[in-house]
Amino acid sequence: MSARERILDAAERLFAESGFDATPTSRIAELAGVPKGLVHYYFRRKPDLLAELVRRLPEDSVDAAEVVVPGDVELSLRRLVAALDERLDSSPLLSHLLWRESDTHDAVREAMHGRFDRMVQEIRDVLVAVCPEAADVDSAAELLGLAVSYRHSVARHTPDWSERGNRMEREVAFIARALRAEV
Repeated sequence: MSARERILDAAERLFAESGFDATPTSRIAELAGVPKGLVHYYFRRKPDLLAELVRRLPEDSVDAAEVVVPGDVELSLRRLVAALDERLDSSPLLSHLLWRESDTHDAVREAMHGRFDRMVQEIRDVLVAVCPEAADVDSAAELLGLAVSYRHSVARHTPDWSERGNRMEREVAFIARALRAEV
């Protein structure tokens, strides 16, 4: 792993543990095993490190064709939620860091809004593919996006996290019933 990547990994870990403002670049350098000057060589300012971590967010998207089960809204949504969970769980430390810093750093907040908007669009694409005649796929996509985001930003940090998976099953079933009722 290059020194630059070690610096980013160290910054990600320390920012998530202690917060951006409470983490000096000297600790990042120490954890990365590099001289402090090398941190500033690659990242002129500490906020540049945070901006680079934002760019590390997974950009891959869920292929609607892989999750859509023609005629079965609920199963399609369950498969989509599983794919979204897998993607969002691929970088839990980074996700935690970004949620933590989104209140105080505009670049992070904008990245999180963009991430959410892309997820809602993916959900909408699946809903349109599986039930094109439904009238309010935008609201359904937004609601499911909010539920998935909540689970990954807040709920997974609670003691009853495993029980919350059952809630998602109920939420998916509710949205599927509402969409079927529209048709």
